[in-house]
This record gives sequence, structure tokens and C-alpha cells, in this order.
Amino acid sequence: MGKPYPLELRSRVVAFVEEGHSNREASRHFRVSPRFVNNLIHLKAETGSLAARRQGHGMGGGKLAGHTAFVLQRLEENGDLTLDELCIELGGRGVSVHRSNVGRLLHRLGLSPKKRAYGPASSAAQISGTRATIG
Repeated sequence: MGKPYPLELRSRVVAFVEEGHSNREASRHFRVSPRFVNNLIHLKAETGSLAARRQGHGMGGGKLAGHTAFVLQRLEENGDLTLDELCIELGGRGVSVHRSNVGRLLHRLGLSPKKRAYGPASSAAQISGTRATIG
């Protein structure tokens, strides 16, 4: 993500608009996008501050924040559940979620979505690991 514009520029843009200039004039004068000026004016009206809002997603956990204990319980009961099966079970609890969201939850919990976490390496991995390099 890009960095937010400096607070000094933000205050100059808002002061320019408050002097009676239009948002489009301010965007041309300060060489910023009209959308930035509009959002800045709305931010000033809503919060009274020109400080940039936090970028990115919050750490609230999304839809699955309240279902972490359920997912852990189901994995303890049956460790061979697939992501799709977990999605179906969560759907039974009223949560419509994509398998990638469940995979990210498992990753955050330090769990693997793979069924055989501690099994022997596959024969393909063993063959490719012993391949000699040529010249």
C-alpha cells in the first residue's frame, strides 16, 4: 500500500477549499486526484481531523472470528476434514464462507489444511530430491 499524503498537504488542501475554491480547483492546484480532495473534505466533516485513516484490514478476524473454537473442536474430533467440509459445517451454523477464508483461518492458527501433516514424503519428492545436476 502507498503512504498517505503528509498532514501539512492535507491541511493546505482543506484550507484552499475552505477559502471558497472548488474541489476540482484544489485537485488541479495541488496536483492530487479529485477523489482525494472529496474524501479529505468528508473526513474533516466526519471526524474533525485530517489524520489518515488506518490502511488495510483490521485484525478483527472477519466472519470466522466467533467460530474459531468450533473449527478447532471439529478438527480435534476429526482431523481429516477438508476445507470444503469445514465450509459446509460452517454453513450449517449460518456462516457463508469461501474455502480460502477457512484456509487463512487455519494458517493464522498455525494449522495445516493438509490431511497428512506428518506422513512420509511422496515418492515423487524422493525422486526429484535425488536428481543429479548435469554439467
